[in-house]
Amino acid sequence: MVGKTELQKYLDPKVLNRIRKLDVKARLVVEGFISGLHRSPFQGFSVEFAQHREYSPGDDLKHLDWKVQARTDRFYIKQYEVETNLRSTFLVDISESMRYGDKREDGMSKYHYAACLAASMAFLLLQQQDAVGLATFDDDLRSYLAPSTSPNQIKRFVHELDISIPKQKTDLEHICHNLAEKIARRGMVCLISDLLVDVDGLMRGLQHFRHHDHEVLLLHVMDADELTFPFQGNTQFRGLEDTGRLTIEPRVLRQGYLEAVERFTSDVKRRCIAHQIDYRLISTADHLDAAILAFLSARTAAVRKASARR
Repeated sequence: MVGKTELQKYLDPKVLNRIRKLDVKARLVVEGFISGLHRSPFQGFSVEFAQHREYSPGDDLKHLDWKVQARTDRFYIKQYEVETNLRSTFLVDISESMRYGDKREDGMSKYHYAACLAASMAFLLLQQQDAVGLATFDDDLRSYLAPSTSPNQIKRFVHELDISIPKQKTDLEHICHNLAEKIARRGMVCLISDLLVDVDGLMRGLQHFRHHDHEVLLLHVMDADELTFPFQGNTQFRGLEDTGRLTIEPRVLRQGYLEAVERFTSDVKRRCIAHQIDYRLISTADHLDAAILAFLSARTAAVRKASARR
């Protein structure tokens, strides 16, 4: 039997990069994630995820779970299964810029990280009887799976991610407008992208989902190189989306580059907050548990809102 320590190591992208099959990666990530939750700041989150939610003022006290309160010193309400189901659609960027990092032996490309993250969350949600859907896109919608709870959905989900080859530019505004009309029933939309796009267009597209009353989570995946700019000596940079080549001395530009990245991510986060969109910046060097917890936290908030509408 695989122990907890062995499972938890699969949260490391460097370890996952040595495993070829995405469905195996997803299963190992989820098992490692669940086995490691006792050391998480979200203690007990996995246990309550499918059957409980945190108490809010005004909730009926007869549904309080006192056993959980004694264990965690926090108040949780028992939820019925009908209240815990949600339809989640993952939008995964397969534009060419997502290929960055695929030549390194010690890490994953942005796309492989995003695919593993999406597959892991889909695997977990399907176990909780949530409906899960997928859309892959670059400058056009390349594949679409409507949300489903079918046992075969994870196979279809992983297959679409496996066969996708990042190779075009990104047009997120167009994609969001298109999908907002396809996803008829209210639920959660999780966009996973490196966001090399026009921010104004991005926000217009995401607002379309909010207009249809979807909960929106934006997982901004960047390579560790993009966040730290570690390059030394004369380096040739080649754009992955027809942006040309440039040979420079990186140390001359490092400070200005890092400041520009900080301005960009802060601007996106500020706009997301203004439109009630949950934004998380993720490095491909990060273990996957933080991103999964961010998604589950947003998912729980969405379920709570849906329950309040009933």
